[in-house]
Amino acid sequence: MTEDELGAAARTAVEQCLALEADESLVVVTDDEREPIGEALYRAGRDVTDDVTMVRYPPGGEHGEEPPAAVASAMRHADAFLAPTSKSLSHTRARGDASDSGVRGATLPGITEAVFTAGLDADYDAIAAECETMLEQVAEAEEIRVTSPSGTDITFRPGDREWFADTGVIHEAGEFGNLPAGEVFVAPEDANGTYVVDGTISPHGLLEEGHTVEITVEDGWVTAVSDDEVRAALEAAAEKGGDGAYNLAELGIGTNTAVTELVGSVLLDEKAGGTVHIAFGDDMGLGGDTDAAIHADGVLRDPTVLADGVEVALPTVE
Repeated sequence: MTEDELGAAARTAVEQCLALEADESLVVVTDDEREPIGEALYRAGRDVTDDVTMVRYPPGGEHGEEPPAAVASAMRHADAFLAPTSKSLSHTRARGDASDSGVRGATLPGITEAVFTAGLDADYDAIAAECETMLEQVAEAEEIRVTSPSGTDITFRPGDREWFADTGVIHEAGEFGNLPAGEVFVAPEDANGTYVVDGTISPHGLLEEGHTVEITVEDGWVTAVSDDEVRAALEAAAEKGGDGAYNLAELGIGTNTAVTELVGSVLLDEKAGGTVHIAFGDDMGLGGDTDAAIHADGVLRDPTVLADGVEVALPTVE
């Protein structure tokens, strides 16, 4: 990947997504494995403001693991942050505290140089419009049912939980999102049924044809996982951080029609227009109340989504 290609994507993140101003401070949080992306974002920030800092730390062990205290402090005391890291900071107290303090920013968990350059080449106004259209269909529904040809049949009850839109437009104090962007999501109060991941899930990445991961949910809790590696990751997280790891944490719908195929990156694939992703574990950063040591998304291909029995028109990828 050339420096020019990384630079173009970095400028989109800094100038379009964050709309960074010359009198603002920016902190770039990265780790040893994502330093080239961190450096590109630092350079793009330096072109806008003199008050830019990059902090680097050793890669975390798993998604949702808290960064060092110095990193959390840097995030909390900036005007804006960008966090390209190997393991996700999205669902950490460090990120939540920064947002609560009025810092706007985006995490780029598991980002690769290829995903960075491809995922930031998007029309974020169009993504925002797709998100608004989706919210109009689902935000007031009492019940959301998802089915798929692979065997998914699961029903969610959002209850009083709010639906959110990740548009990539992060211009106001305290706003937060992922980059690349493009989804609407909710942390449901209850869920029952089975979802079958046939797209992307950690630790496998993009599943080979015929390989699926079946996850059973009862009363909002994961009760069975068909895949040995996914189940082992869940059990390890529960042993480390408690049974909140089994919480059914998220229902998300991809709205980024620029993502035309799954590539094996959860960060990018969960945004693909017309897909659904479902996660277990931590939902504190999504409007829920479960603190866990894991947040694991699984991407479903070709879903059908019903909102109070009415089929939802999903984004169409050309």
